[in-house]
Amino acid sequence: LVHSFFRAAMVMNVEGLENFPLDGPAIVAANHLTNFDVFPMQFALPRTICYMGKVELFNTPLDPILRVLCAFPVNRGEKDEWAIRHARKILAQGQTLGMFPEGTRSKGGGLSVAKTGTARMAIDANCPIVPLTVVGSDKFFRQFPRRSRVTINLLPPIMPNPHDTPLSLTDRLMFVLASALPPEMRGVYAE
Repeated sequence: LVHSFFRAAMVMNVEGLENFPLDGPAIVAANHLTNFDVFPMQFALPRTICYMGKVELFNTPLDPILRVLCAFPVNRGEKDEWAIRHARKILAQGQTLGMFPEGTRSKGGGLSVAKTGTARMAIDANCPIVPLTVVGSDKFFRQFPRRSRVTINLLPPIMPNPHDTPLSLTDRLMFVLASALPPEMRGVYAE
């Protein structure tokens, strides 16, 4: 039902699907334009993505839809032990965890400085991070009834190496994401 609704609002192009692992634990790490990013991301991939979402979203009419999409709440701005344990369980069960390393939407201002949580999860679980760019989701419903063009691009997975720190892995991830985004969306990670 949700997919049909978004199909009426967007034309989606998916690139790099061969970079997405079909089994085993993985973290999908994406830039974040709008609260709607999770929908084209999920529709583009053959596996369910369990997302960390800000707790405020779960106090809106989106709550039941987000839970069906395997989202779970996280209290931002504090160390949310429950959310961290839940995310670790997702990876321990060989599932896919979706995260937005910036921790908030960029709202068209380009990438901002990322937090290290995504890298910490990957290092702890020794699992790949699949960088994913979303371009065009910020145009949803602005041109209605014309459909917005959304491009999802999956980049080659990044494996933590033994010398990585959360900060070095975060930097590596964010520079890879930035390199695949249009120049105006690269923000602080522009060359």
